[in-house]
Amino acid sequence: MSDTAQHKIGSGFGATSTADDVLRDIDLTGKLAVVTGGYSGLGLETTRALAKAGAQVVVPARRPDTARENLAGIDGVETDTLDLGDLESVRAFADRFLASGRSIDLLIDSAGIMACPQTRVGPGWEAQFATNHLGHFALANRLWPAIEPGGARIVSVSSRGHHFSGMRWDDVHWRDGYDKWEAYGQAKTANVLFAGHLDRLARDRGVRAFSLHPGGILTPLQRHLPKQEMVDRGWIDEDGNVLDVEGFKTPEQGAATQVWAATSPQLAGMGGVYLEDCDIAEPAPADGERVGVKDWATDPEQAARLWELSARLTGVNAFA
Repeated sequence: MSDTAQHKIGSGFGATSTADDVLRDIDLTGKLAVVTGGYSGLGLETTRALAKAGAQVVVPARRPDTARENLAGIDGVETDTLDLGDLESVRAFADRFLASGRSIDLLIDSAGIMACPQTRVGPGWEAQFATNHLGHFALANRLWPAIEPGGARIVSVSSRGHHFSGMRWDDVHWRDGYDKWEAYGQAKTANVLFAGHLDRLARDRGVRAFSLHPGGILTPLQRHLPKQEMVDRGWIDEDGNVLDVEGFKTPEQGAATQVWAATSPQLAGMGGVYLEDCDIAEPAPADGERVGVKDWATDPEQAARLWELSARLTGVNAFA
């Protein structure tokens, strides 16, 4: 799938690096970034770090009033309306952006939902697959005319949750039963496959794509989880206080890998690979430990199949 090896490059950064750390020597003045979900959790920290480094950041939001409130006081940021679960909303946002005549240097697909109750959006699509993958697929393809050739990067924020499930080709929308964690896993696998195939299609134009696991972080992403489930997992105590869980990151650390993917000169000429802890990840070990990237998420045949399915479902394909 990729012309870049799925192996660490020794970036010098790691699990505790922050978004500010990876941007310390990088000037983004004159660059424009679009960050979905850029007003909450890791997305908010991503927006803050990019703007601090000089970028103009556009934050399309399902809750624009909340976005404006959360982003108040950060210079160089503008908001717009976007519901990734509504293809008409995706089209409308993309049309508004294209009408502005501006170019996009960095597109970071950071918005997402996790382990929600069974929900259907659009024409009956399963919400996690539709929001986390299909909405971002349609967005990237509709914004393609504005993606700056010869240097732009597209970053698909996946998760270690992709280990929970590969693609369920016989039932991607969970018509038969529903498991909230496996549905999340399929959506996150789709995020990796999407970036891999997009990189293959776009790299001849100097546009590269990456996917990544940001790390374990307690953010509003967990809003659909019952309190008792988070207590049982050892994430919070009975009073709702966040516990000091080994391996959990702060939002500043959690945003680092996606910011590194979008901006690092260490990744020049590379693309199509899955990252974690501010480095290229290794393939997942055979013993089942949830580190690295599963082979089902880097299979070029599955990536091409997903692209074809997504184009058919959304009616959008910038590369047709």
